[in-house]
Amino acid sequence: MSTTEHKIGEIADLTGLTVRTLRYYEEIDLISPASRTDAGHRLYGPDSIQRLYKIAMLRQLGLPLNAIQATLEADRTDLSTMLTEHLAAVEARVTAESRLRGRLLSLVSSLEHIDESEIVTGDLLNVLEDMTMLETTLDRRIAILVYEDIEAAFEELKTTFGFGPGELTRTPDGDVVHGEIQAGDGEFWLHPESPEFKMHSPKNLGGATGSMAVIVDDVDAHYAYAVENGATITYAPIDQPYGYREYSAVDSGGHLWSFMKPLG
Repeated sequence: MSTTEHKIGEIADLTGLTVRTLRYYEEIDLISPASRTDAGHRLYGPDSIQRLYKIAMLRQLGLPLNAIQATLEADRTDLSTMLTEHLAAVEARVTAESRLRGRLLSLVSSLEHIDESEIVTGDLLNVLEDMTMLETTLDRRIAILVYEDIEAAFEELKTTFGFGPGELTRTPDGDVVHGEIQAGDGEFWLHPESPEFKMHSPKNLGGATGSMAVIVDDVDAHYAYAVENGATITYAPIDQPYGYREYSAVDSGGHLWSFMKPLG
């Protein structure tokens, strides 16, 4: 096995993962660099690359990061098995794409001899079925929230609700123009108000037009943590008829938050 080690920036360039994501994985003990240089730079070896592959594969299956960590720790993910299962999934997709291609070729060819109105509805339904089966999950979701004061919101979300880590982007003059903060397997971007694009914080609009929902491990424990850290609570934990226990809070920018977990 090769003993080549790569710096974190090289791993980011080779895999498409961001340096921030790799550092976050390290912070939550999902992965650790094999070693560090004398200057303190992270180095990733073959075992780290294998683990990154497993993480990526499990994320593609839709597992949240805490479930991925539990799966890896339980040692149910040997590389050979994962590669075999991955290959099977790719081959199934290739087969489905080939079938869809055949259906489309047949329909395009038939249009040379018949009018569009004569296309058999069943044929189009088959195409739609194949398209749905091939529809990939979204690669990444980002909720963008507008705040009057990004830096204050950034600190509040970290302190009050336990989000993070994250980062702020500043102009050369030190003004904060962008914020990013982690929330489990997703993230939120903090955006300044922009009258040009009619982007205003709920606080200045006088009301919110939506709400952020975050799944947590323990609703009541998270509620207690938020209250202790000064959260403005809309309602305390309650079992909802749609199958979730949740509580709601509003931040200083007027955004509504629901923290929830499925019942049962």
